[in-house]
Amino acid sequence: MRPGIIELRWGDPDPILLPTEAIGEAAAWVTGTVGALALNYGANEGPPVLREALAERILRMEGRAIDVSEIAITSGNSGALHMLLSHLVEPGATVFMEDPGYSLAIRSARDLPLELAGVPFDEGGLDVDALAAEVARVRARGGRPRLVYTVATFHNPTGVSLTAARRRRLVELAVEEDLLIIEDDVYRELPYDGAAPESLWSIGTQVDGAADNILRLGTFSKTLAPGLRCGWLTSSAARVTEFAERGVIDSGGCPSQFTSCLCARLIHTGFYDQNVAKVRAVYAARRDALGEGLQAEMPAGFEVIRPAGGFFVWVKTPDGVSAKAQMDAAVQHGVSFFDGTRFCVSGVDRGLRVGFSMYAPRDLREGAARLGRTFADAASG
Repeated sequence: MRPGIIELRWGDPDPILLPTEAIGEAAAWVTGTVGALALNYGANEGPPVLREALAERILRMEGRAIDVSEIAITSGNSGALHMLLSHLVEPGATVFMEDPGYSLAIRSARDLPLELAGVPFDEGGLDVDALAAEVARVRARGGRPRLVYTVATFHNPTGVSLTAARRRRLVELAVEEDLLIIEDDVYRELPYDGAAPESLWSIGTQVDGAADNILRLGTFSKTLAPGLRCGWLTSSAARVTEFAERGVIDSGGCPSQFTSCLCARLIHTGFYDQNVAKVRAVYAARRDALGEGLQAEMPAGFEVIRPAGGFFVWVKTPDGVSAKAQMDAAVQHGVSFFDGTRFCVSGVDRGLRVGFSMYAPRDLREGAARLGRTFADAASG
């Protein structure tokens, strides 16, 4: 963090919201009660105590019954995504990603010998018809369409959620075209206007042949602490077994054995539910402060997209306005953001992402004012 700069470019949990005391108490309980079992290698799929706790919570929160054989514990969504891209997609095959989409997922895909194709994205989320057309184009030129990566719920960077009709169609298309779907469900626990939409993974139970096609990733990073490096994968039992038998896991067992036991303890005591409710309320107020500030402060022609969950507000720029060109000027005004080129497979500069997770409402309103002045000065200059 740079002194004097309101860093709206970041989307990290606010450090003051990280439950250090509760985590410390849970860690002491784990070492004192579970003992060496928590500090040793663990089962490849993860300790049953957390898998069972997650199965119960998923049933309670999502209404989806799940067996523990359909859950594997991960080191968080980023590590799990890289593993899945590495072993599910053969070199040279095509991975489809939202355009704009999550920048670090794009980077992970580009670190591997894969073909990457961006799919148009609009106010309804991923354009599934455009995806179908792109799959056909890849096949026609002799390519190998293989996998779709999506943040379908409270998308990063736009905050938009895929519509119900498109969710169903995407699952059906995956079956028709034999595509895998990785659903990065990182923000499911952070809806601010009612419940989160039904996951693609749950919709998969309603479409014949879809069970093996969808791998859903969840994480404690936004609702407990990212430093725990603990998340989970839900998919068919066959896919979970396939994941757990990868050499990198088989060589050391569960990638987060101790923190898995710690997270299970926090679920069992009821603290996790309480903490989710707390941070959701805090982040909702921050979403409102930044969103309302941007609506009031940005010049005419800029469109502020109000997210129903997650950590980010997306601002569409008018035609001919480059967000990237104003990044240095924004810092001079005491604020930062990430421009749209960072999130676009195509590299198109079509907007800017600002995050509200790390600042109090007063600071967010000031950040919005500084951002507004940045673009107003550019227009008048």
